[in-house]
This record gives sequence, structure tokens and C-alpha cells, in this order.
Amino acid sequence: QVQLVESGGGLVQAGGSLRLSCAASGRTFSSYVMGWFRQAPGKEREFVSTISWSGGSTYYADSVKGRFTISRDNAKNTVYLQMNSLKPEDTAVYYCAAGRGSLRAIATMSTADKYNYWGQGTQVTVSW
Repeated sequence: QVQLVESGGGLVQAGGSLRLSCAASGRTFSSYVMGWFRQAPGKEREFVSTISWSGGSTYYADSVKGRFTISRDNAKNTVYLQMNSLKPEDTAVYYCAAGRGSLRAIATMSTADKYNYWGQGTQVTVSW
């Protein structure tokens, strides 16, 4: 079992930055691929980014590429999402997730069904 707790959400103006954190319980954090997803009101949950066990491989949705950076600190059992140049369309509840992953390319971890554990979410609101 892995428990995930997100933090760092809030209200920010367009063009601003936020850094989300996701703290994981347990001693097996480094054995999980970690991902970030988001869900805006009235929309389906969508993939944002994912990072491999060691942090050596990352993958991003086209909508956030070049603006968001995912990273992890296995010693702290924490995954981060640095969000820069935020846009109003980034407004959503952001969720972190943990999945076992595989030896396939990291891009295969871009769907929600690959993840077994989810956090409760943190709200990000970007205003004009």
C-alpha cells in the first residue's frame, strides 16, 4: 500500500509559477513510477507528466511541455511538479499517482489505468 498526499496548490495569476509536492508513505517509493494528472470541472481526468523509478526518464503532455518539470527525490519519498508560465487553462485539481510501471518506454505510463494509487488532489487556480 502507498498513500499519497499532494500539497502546494493555490491561486496564481497567469504567467506565474507553482510547485506541487506529493509525499508518499512506505519504504518502496523508488519502486514506483510516479505521475501527475489533472481534472478540470466538467472534463475528464487528463495526463500531465510521469517520471521513471530513478528519475532518469520523464514524459509530458504536449499542453505542458516546456512549462512544467517533474522531478523526484527518492530519499524524501516525494515527487514534485514545477509549473511555470501558468495559463488559465491549467486550472484543475491536480492528482499524483503511483504505478509499478514496466520496462517499456515511459510514454506508456501516460494513461490513468497504469496507476494503482492516487492522492486526494490539490486545487490549482490560474486567473487572468
